[in-house]
Amino acid sequence: MSEPTPALAALAGSVREIEQHVAEAGWDGPVRVFALVRTQAMLETEPGLAAQLDPEVLAAATSDPAHLTSVEQEELPAAPDLETLLAGLSWPSTVDGMAVTVERVVLPPAAEEAMPQDTDAALEYLLAHPERQDVRLVVGALRDGPSWCAVRSRANDSADQVGQGPDLVPGLVAAVRSTLD
Repeated sequence: MSEPTPALAALAGSVREIEQHVAEAGWDGPVRVFALVRTQAMLETEPGLAAQLDPEVLAAATSDPAHLTSVEQEELPAAPDLETLLAGLSWPSTVDGMAVTVERVVLPPAAEEAMPQDTDAALEYLLAHPERQDVRLVVGALRDGPSWCAVRSRANDSADQVGQGPDLVPGLVAAVRSTLD
């Protein structure tokens, strides 16, 4: 397997940091959105921010031009669902990427096939199903291409049990990328 590009390595590191940060708050949290900016460019624009960064982060950013800083977005616009929220987001050119965290309930494919079509009945079925799994998804993408995902299940709620990869949640990756167009 080839070495990841500096941009992909920086994005993967940023997604891992976001996942750990959100995990510290526990489960049953809201959707959270983060702007991703190249740390060196951010410090050129706002040199005073250097004093707010951990010395290790500052050292990493100094040595790695691809290093990213995540900036959580407060007061997200009201939206009936994640798809609508993401469709309504856009970023200035100074933002190099974005990441979103969301919790979902998943079922094995066979159980999904038996789910009722009625929305209320489907929700009841989903919440009561013995094979349901609660998962937290963190999906990030950069304007210039790479994406990275982290998936943690409540059943295996441990930092060393987080699944990671570039395209684990393709639909959400596409929705995140669409905010960067």
